[in-house]
Amino acid sequence: MKQITVLGSTGSIGVNTLKVIEANPGLYDVYALGAGRNAELLASQINRFNPKVVAVRDTATADALPDFIGGGRVPEILVGTEGYRSIASLQETDTVVSAMSGAAGLLPTLEAVSAGKNVALANKETMVMAGGLVMERAKRSGARLLPIDSEHSAIFQCLQGHNRENLRRVIITASGGPFRTWDNKKLASVTPEQALRHPNWSMGRKISIDSATLMNKGLEVIEAKWFFDLQPRQIDVIVHPESIIHSMVEYCDGSIIAQMGIPDMRTAISYSLSFPEHSPNDLPPLSLEKVGALTFEPPDVIRFPCLRLALEALESGGTAPATLNAANEIAVAAFLEERIEFLDIAVIIAETLGKIGPLPAEDLDTILESDAGARQTAEEVVGDIRQNRSHQRFR
Repeated sequence: MKQITVLGSTGSIGVNTLKVIEANPGLYDVYALGAGRNAELLASQINRFNPKVVAVRDTATADALPDFIGGGRVPEILVGTEGYRSIASLQETDTVVSAMSGAAGLLPTLEAVSAGKNVALANKETMVMAGGLVMERAKRSGARLLPIDSEHSAIFQCLQGHNRENLRRVIITASGGPFRTWDNKKLASVTPEQALRHPNWSMGRKISIDSATLMNKGLEVIEAKWFFDLQPRQIDVIVHPESIIHSMVEYCDGSIIAQMGIPDMRTAISYSLSFPEHSPNDLPPLSLEKVGALTFEPPDVIRFPCLRLALEALESGGTAPATLNAANEIAVAAFLEERIEFLDIAVIIAETLGKIGPLPAEDLDTILESDAGARQTAEEVVGDIRQNRSHQRFR
């Protein structure tokens, strides 16, 4: 059996990963789990999968966990970033599912890559911030990177059995999010509750907001550049509201190969764990006659400037994508906390990128310093926006 570590086990991808593992008894064994502060859900996962070791975000969660476990066996409990890094490189495991949210997943994922693990990667921020460094370490250690994002999994599948020299471009599909047809006036009044209601996918809070702003597609473009060793000109984005085609690959003779399926992350998760095999699952089959028409349109980077900002950061190179990612995380958190408005997200990212020029992303320290500086700058921009809006109210 494959011995699995799941980083981010209580998030959306982590929960679905454990569903895939549970549906395939005899194929996988959960050796370690990494979670945040949701002690109750983690305890239920411990009781079900009996991991040998777990890692949590802080000592308060670690102290509370045994009470939630009840009479079950309490595993070894590690804490914080060092705890996550430890379980990512355990000698006993061969596969690490990197499903932590945001930049917090970077160091544990790098640890798994450096240890030569099979890394099933859902944490796109790792590749956005440090794609060059990740791929360099994977080459040195022999680690295999397998994509969990449905779009990158689709590209990965469409590349199998084909000569890479014949590749012309990849086409990443986007649902367009919940506000695809909204004008700027309506977008100005978007609430977090509305932005979290994705029409096709069930996802975590942060990625749902990224989907609503189209930043998710921008991050995926940057990730694809590193994952598949592409030039920016070889990556296109197309809006496909039905979310049936997950991405496409075009070859030099004009042939386009598409990967299709129902919009459920368990398909991509399953393939990342079972590669090169496809494991059976209990998901309903895709019925194209019921889907009917499949439609496509270009993305609107005027109404959704986050995608344009991501593409510009990719062209700038160096630490610009790390700055973009950090500013986006701060802006999304501020929006979810109702400190800013929906359209402010792009403003905060643009201003942060304007204030912090890119540096060569040659080492981890430079990347982490850029991340920290961008977060501080983005928080300052959030404060300026709030202050200006407050002054306008009292005029």
